[in-house]
Amino acid sequence: MTIKQVYFIGIGGIGMSNLARYYHSRSCRVAGYDRTETELTKQLVKEGMEIHYCDDVEAIPEAFKEVNTTLVVRTPAVSDMHSELQYFRSAGFRIVKRAEVLGEISRELDALCVAGTHGKTTTSTLLAHLLRQSSLDCNAFLGGISLNYGTNLLLSGKSRLMVAEADEYDRSFHRLSPWMAVITSVDPDHLDIYHSHEAYLEAFAHFTSLIRPGGNLLMKQSLVLQPRLAEGVKTYTYATEQMPHSSKADFRAENITIEEGRLYFDFIYPGGVLKKMELGLPITIHVENALAAMGLAYLCGVSAEELRPALASFKGNQRRFDFQIRRNDFVYIDDYAHHPNELKACIRSLKALYPTKELTGIFQPHLYSRTRDFADEFAQALSGLDYVYLLDIYPAREEPIPGVDSKLIFDKMTIEGKTLCSMDEILSLLDRKKPEVLVTLGAGSIDRLVPLLKEKYS
Repeated sequence: MTIKQVYFIGIGGIGMSNLARYYHSRSCRVAGYDRTETELTKQLVKEGMEIHYCDDVEAIPEAFKEVNTTLVVRTPAVSDMHSELQYFRSAGFRIVKRAEVLGEISRELDALCVAGTHGKTTTSTLLAHLLRQSSLDCNAFLGGISLNYGTNLLLSGKSRLMVAEADEYDRSFHRLSPWMAVITSVDPDHLDIYHSHEAYLEAFAHFTSLIRPGGNLLMKQSLVLQPRLAEGVKTYTYATEQMPHSSKADFRAENITIEEGRLYFDFIYPGGVLKKMELGLPITIHVENALAAMGLAYLCGVSAEELRPALASFKGNQRRFDFQIRRNDFVYIDDYAHHPNELKACIRSLKALYPTKELTGIFQPHLYSRTRDFADEFAQALSGLDYVYLLDIYPAREEPIPGVDSKLIFDKMTIEGKTLCSMDEILSLLDRKKPEVLVTLGAGSIDRLVPLLKEKYS
């Protein structure tokens, strides 16, 4: 099959859009459907792609109805009942998931795959930045918009290295062919797919078996995971000084300090020590991610001298502890946290940065199944804030589950400062609140609040 056109069903997703950009860079005509117009889809249109926002077969450009030259890429978030998907299926088009395409690309290059329940996006983006700032360079398919580069796709004309998130949802990461891999965490998630933590761990174990012979696996110290490695694959570990048995890890962060809003740590690696490394994104939760990225970059051949300036210049990703407003009298941060442990880590960092200020959060639960499975944990994590506005559940791909709504979390929260509300009510409710530090949290449509809140408080 000679691919001349690529049609994306769900083109506005962060992972789908970097593939759209990839095919567009290879001179393919690219078009697609998404449910809503966003800043990202607007940018894709500016770059030359064709996008519409109604599920309508008639809206598909004629050129993309040529079965022999059109590849169709779909997101799992779109229902099988989607009329455009049904059209392509009935007409005999080749239809693939994003993971299959990424898997094919990973077999053509030397893939550096970042897996884990938390930390994938920041770690992979930092890894790409470290490589990009070194003599090695890289290609990268990122799960967020890099603030250093303003995009989620990096291409290189000279490097065979490829950085990619290894997404465990729907076992997508089993499609990849890693040369090296990082595993940041294996906390249970996506139990609507896996049903048990044991099955979840088994999926990660299988992922490790895919690492090519002669490659490397880098794992966070003390993970409850038994890798299944091919012959010749070496295992390394990383840890911060707060973790148990950190002294046994191959890559370590010690003497972590925050000085006048800047974060420093000593980086211990198999070749020596780099004293007082500055992390450009001064958030304590990202020290672990930095260790993972620096460790893998070092194993790839990035020199210690190249690591220092690159680490200091890292700006992070959109929606990952993303400072929107930073004034003496008011701070607004937007974060993608949508799992209880992510919420805890984010709130812990907020408290470290602003120990004397009142912390106000707006949280949108993501998925009925995740809310059902972790209601107690969500309530406990959110109770670490001073005040919480709890929004309705964002369903994404799911149908409602009887008896499961945001009130399930709300009733279990132990703080007095809490309000159950809709997104439409937020701005008026905040008029009465006047927060000192405000954070939006969640992986659904809550990002639509960001420009409204920036305008309100600017």
